[in-house]
Amino acid sequence: MLKIVVETESGERHVGVSAEELAGLVRRIGGDGDRFLVVQRIPDLPDVFIQVWHEAGGRYTLQHRAGAADRHFEVMVDDPEGVTVAMTGWADQVPGWDTALDWSLLDVGPTPEVPPLDLNDDDRAVLEQRVRETLAGGYVTRAALAELAEDYLVTAERRPVSRAQAQVLADRMWLERLAEQAGWQGETDPERLTRAFTALQEAGITAREHFTCCRSCGQSEIGGAGGPDARGFVYFHSQCTDSAAAGHGLTLLYGGFDGSPATTAAIGQEVVAALAAAGLRTDWDHDPGQAITITPLDWRRRLVG
Repeated sequence: MLKIVVETESGERHVGVSAEELAGLVRRIGGDGDRFLVVQRIPDLPDVFIQVWHEAGGRYTLQHRAGAADRHFEVMVDDPEGVTVAMTGWADQVPGWDTALDWSLLDVGPTPEVPPLDLNDDDRAVLEQRVRETLAGGYVTRAALAELAEDYLVTAERRPVSRAQAQVLADRMWLERLAEQAGWQGETDPERLTRAFTALQEAGITAREHFTCCRSCGQSEIGGAGGPDARGFVYFHSQCTDSAAAGHGLTLLYGGFDGSPATTAAIGQEVVAALAAAGLRTDWDHDPGQAITITPLDWRRRLVG
């Protein structure tokens, strides 16, 4: 699998695709509403990406940016195979991946100067704490983090943080978190959790991480989140994520789609067994009316972007 995220014009988001899947996405583009792909590495870094634009009957416009406005390059490519080779080489950071194409430096204009934040100490501390908590949760993208930073202090009377200022703040704190996670060794507890959820999904249980904002929304939406043959579900919402990141363990909500206590209890047993197989301990008294808690839990989720 390539350590990349691919986003399409229609808003699809593909995380960790294979080279074959990337090739299929490249071959697909060209129609209305599906003319480009933007690809970032995992983890995402500011101003580092490769992207392609294509309209049916025309050539492919391929661009990549290497961290600054004066490192933004473009080339025209005749066929999807050439685009795929370049994108795959970029994704794997193969030495000399770009030498087979005749790239031109693209003039994207000067980078606008961003004024420093004009916040008092209390507002700055509150904003940075919320950004830091969201980063610790690990599910946010750089774009969503900037949006949070822009909107968090907004009131009816003022909007103290501009979009550009929010992006600068978000990117600074994003890079700080990446530097911190660079020291993490081996599989983390959130990665064990993902492994367990993947196994449950394959076993016919709809399993969703960081799903909706609260229990009420989760319960109303989980039925439509999986396949029609799903036997039951397990998920945790964003408030559960915040609690886990704060060191309080992770609460899992689960159940059977037929609504019976017996099915719910059986789903709970499968969830606990899958978590144990992944190396995670749980606290559950087998009561179908009680949530499952993963504890102790060292919440270090690596950022994707």
